[in-house]
Amino acid sequence: MATKPKKKNPRLASGRKRVRQDVKINAANTSLRSKYRTAVKNVEKAVLAGDKTKAAELFGKMQAVVDTIADKGIFHKNKAARDKSRLSAKVKALATAQAAA
Repeated sequence: MATKPKKKNPRLASGRKRVRQDVKINAANTSLRSKYRTAVKNVEKAVLAGDKTKAAELFGKMQAVVDTIADKGIFHKNKAARDKSRLSAKVKALATAQAAA
């Protein structure tokens, strides 16, 4: 049975401070990561529902969220660009499908 080794408390004051900072930073990054994924998911739901106007509106908001989070380094810039590109294609396909119908 492999158990994770117990983490030791740092002895030095600088190490203890680093641990406190890491907890705070980790919470902030987790929150931002969740915000990113929610924004992407909302656009995908609107596309699946076939709501062109809502999808376009949410896509604009999603772009801003994705760019700020990529700038902070929480996700890589290429991942952000890839997600924006794929969702943009889906929103455009939805618009052209409704125009043709």
